[in-house]
Amino acid sequence: MNRLKYFWHRLVRMDWKAMWKTTGLLKKRSGKGRLWLMCDMLKCAVKYNAGYIDYKIAQMYKLNDEQRKTVITRGISNEIVRRMNPKEYWHLFDDKAQFNELFKEWIPRKWLLINGETDKEALFNLCRSNDKLIGKPLEGSSGQGILKYTEEDWKDGAEAFLERLKADGIGILEEIVVQHPKMASLCPTSVNTCRIATLFGDKQEGIVYAFLRIGNGKVMDNVDCGGMAARIDLETGKLLTVGADKQGNTYIKHPMTNTSIIGFQIPYWNEAKEMCMKAALKVPQMRFIAWDVAITEKGPTFIEGNSFPSHAIPQFAAHYPDGIGILPEFRKFIDI
Repeated sequence: MNRLKYFWHRLVRMDWKAMWKTTGLLKKRSGKGRLWLMCDMLKCAVKYNAGYIDYKIAQMYKLNDEQRKTVITRGISNEIVRRMNPKEYWHLFDDKAQFNELFKEWIPRKWLLINGETDKEALFNLCRSNDKLIGKPLEGSSGQGILKYTEEDWKDGAEAFLERLKADGIGILEEIVVQHPKMASLCPTSVNTCRIATLFGDKQEGIVYAFLRIGNGKVMDNVDCGGMAARIDLETGKLLTVGADKQGNTYIKHPMTNTSIIGFQIPYWNEAKEMCMKAALKVPQMRFIAWDVAITEKGPTFIEGNSFPSHAIPQFAAHYPDGIGILPEFRKFIDI
């Protein structure tokens, strides 16, 4: 889809109310007029395939044309995924049960598929051996539909609990991942996961970017649930930047724990990278995968893999203070 066609495709589906609200927010932040911002957004939509959320997150109103060319916008991200990931293989990552089975070598936690054929005895045994469990829809993203259950929820027995799970839209029930104490020192309320993106391009193969997603008081670390992210140095596993959330707030120290973010060392970093690269070879047709990796006391483990990686985290303005975005990193792997 060429840029103009993509622009019109997005234009007819635009949430104009949300866009108007966004221009109001940016008017306060930038000091620029609403009309100027609207016109500049439309310019960025045509030239760079940028949506108004891209414009806000990357703070494109601050960037010149050369800097804007380096931002990975929604349109560019969509094009990369279409080129690298055949849709007939997405289900191996989008379906959490299929993912857990395929990558079980790196997923030691116990889990159970929830449907009309779920073995009640197996459910009883899973509950009996845990005091807390995590339930997830089989498909979905951004932490939507994920619920935590405790002994109180299954006190009436496996059959009643199974009906509760089905009513809640749960497709898979898992043991809770206990993160490494050092990872918990950032934010103990959520499992803080590394988003590690492998890219098997025509020019080279490897990890194109990595960010640590950090919770901010909720069960989920996802940025759509109020969490933040910081860029990881690929060589050392240390955090290079401040934490930043989707609203543009930045944090030198975590507001809950006062733990310093810049320079924070992720344990088992080399093992986490090696795990992602080995896993990427299991489905070689899928050449661009964003892996969500938890770090436990015993090493890294997968939470999930993303067949259609979000482009939001890799373009937060706070992670690129010189205004040069992440697209040059992708160009080391592929022509785009």
